[in-house]
Amino acid sequence: MCGLTGIFDLGDRRSVDRAMLREMNDAIGHRGPDDDGFYVEPGVGLGHRRLSIIDLAGGHQPMFNEDETICVVYNGEIYNFAALARTLSEKGHHFQTRSDTEVIVHAWEEWGPSCVEHFRGMFAFALYDKNRQTLFLARDRLGIKPLYYAFTDDGFLIFGSELKSLLPYPGLGRELDPRSVEDFFALGYVPDPRSIYKSVQKLAPAHILVQQRGKAPASPHAYWDMRFDRNDGIPEGEQADALRANLEEAVRIRLVSEVPLGAFLSGGVDSSAVVAMMAKAQPDPVNTCSISFGDKDYDESLYARKVAKQFKTTHHERLVDPEDFDLLMHLPQIYDEPFADSSALPTYRVCEEARRHVTVALSGDGGDEVFAGYRRYRWHDYEERVRRVLPQALRGPLFGLAGGIYPKMDWAPRPLRAKSTLQALARSSAEGYFHSVSILSNDVRESLYSEAFKRDLQGYRAVELIQHHMEKAPTDHHLSRAQYVDMKTYLPGDILTKVDRASMAHSLEVRVPLLDHQFVEWSGSVAPSLKLRNREGKYIFKKSLEPMLPNDVLYRPKMGFAVPLARWFRGPLKARVREAVLGGALFESGFFNQACLHQLVESHMSGVRDHSQPLWALMMFAGFLDRVHGKKAKETQKVAV
Repeated sequence: MCGLTGIFDLGDRRSVDRAMLREMNDAIGHRGPDDDGFYVEPGVGLGHRRLSIIDLAGGHQPMFNEDETICVVYNGEIYNFAALARTLSEKGHHFQTRSDTEVIVHAWEEWGPSCVEHFRGMFAFALYDKNRQTLFLARDRLGIKPLYYAFTDDGFLIFGSELKSLLPYPGLGRELDPRSVEDFFALGYVPDPRSIYKSVQKLAPAHILVQQRGKAPASPHAYWDMRFDRNDGIPEGEQADALRANLEEAVRIRLVSEVPLGAFLSGGVDSSAVVAMMAKAQPDPVNTCSISFGDKDYDESLYARKVAKQFKTTHHERLVDPEDFDLLMHLPQIYDEPFADSSALPTYRVCEEARRHVTVALSGDGGDEVFAGYRRYRWHDYEERVRRVLPQALRGPLFGLAGGIYPKMDWAPRPLRAKSTLQALARSSAEGYFHSVSILSNDVRESLYSEAFKRDLQGYRAVELIQHHMEKAPTDHHLSRAQYVDMKTYLPGDILTKVDRASMAHSLEVRVPLLDHQFVEWSGSVAPSLKLRNREGKYIFKKSLEPMLPNDVLYRPKMGFAVPLARWFRGPLKARVREAVLGGALFESGFFNQACLHQLVESHMSGVRDHSQPLWALMMFAGFLDRVHGKKAKETQKVAV
């Protein structure tokens, strides 16, 4: 895995500041500690950091075509590069290396911008064509690899693998985007294509940007989208067989590496499935890595050991201190943008453990989005069935009144916690699903924001993002629409961002076979009734794995990578919470209602309510303001935890 940076003059061929380009590139040195490289000529500069995986000797970047009129810097892996190289060789192209990077150069020569349609893998790259005076930016279909860019006021297009690679540029606007702040406090991350800054965009998954010199700033456009072409006539057994075969291939093509390779193994269904397929595909024992917490409420290590024993893996397990909260002070520097998924803490630790043994690790990320594994899909399915029976004109008043009267009882058994469901049933489909994925409710955000910040929002609310993707979804089935929303928002914005930054902080490459785009496309043909069957999410996925994995791995309750925030915030982190939430950067921002901040803190500390999620989000936002955006942003920060 690697990192890339660059500067491109839109209008002329002004000289590029080499020292600035190097500073931008050095900001992401953790992504590629093995090598760096630069290409600078009038009007353009490209930088690269390399983590050597394939063609260790010949894969130096930037990489060129034969006459050096085309240059590329690239982050990712193209798994079908050998087949593409053969095809391109037959068309007259000459290869100097065994690297997948060189395939990009010749694919551009042959197919132009449509070259990305031939790539099977994860990638973000920047290609400069000297003859066409064109810069080409591209990102993979599911958004596994990141790419940020900005058009600056001084007439340049700058870009990089992480936001921190753009921040040294002196002409970069640093005004916060109020819409992104609202998105963050609603969802826990800043969704594509926005960033926390007005001036910076993320290139969205499955998008390209073609910028010609002398032309106005270009707009990105999509080259791929998820489809749901249901085929309800295939028997369940045949679907299960096809799923195993497709997954086996997706795993097999990701085993190409010239450095040590292994897998994360949490003991959950998805990571266990990947390990099972790896064990089948290779003769040597699989290197597996997991962490344990010593706390049965948050520990899946027993199941990880069981799977490791079944497949005779070389298993590495690290016991993490259950009070492992010191890392949280460094998360803002790792993620750059505000990021409120607390499972970033254990994800960082499992990546740290994996890097001690391997350079490449396969993960099970994506299974819940692709095969409807989240509990919220089950609730959305139930709510949609009610919505189909009762029209909005009746549901709104009926359930809205009931939800308003019913007490909020977070402490009660689940059957008695009906307030949230009643409120969801009063809403439209998009509003109901937004309610289920929100980390802070509409009421809490309304109370949290200052009047000045509400004016800055100009009426924008994060639910508009969910509404947009639901309306755009190429399906009329409510479950598929919810999956589509997650593939456009939660998957790239939270899950893949979390893993990319945590792994890259340790110079570890993570490959994601469940997000192989051909496998994902195939999953779109599977009937929703085979994904969610009664109360069982990922139904067909689990059925297909019954010959390979024990039932107590396949059918036990989902745990996730949780951490005990509520207890931490009332105990060892009590003082830190007060300091972060009630003073400093949050107070100075002017975004928040101070009375609401005090109420959240005191209510949580007294045990009246569990406000750990909003408090965590506020702490992460404060950390961003202080350590990335504010005074401390210019200090040299080195994470060493």
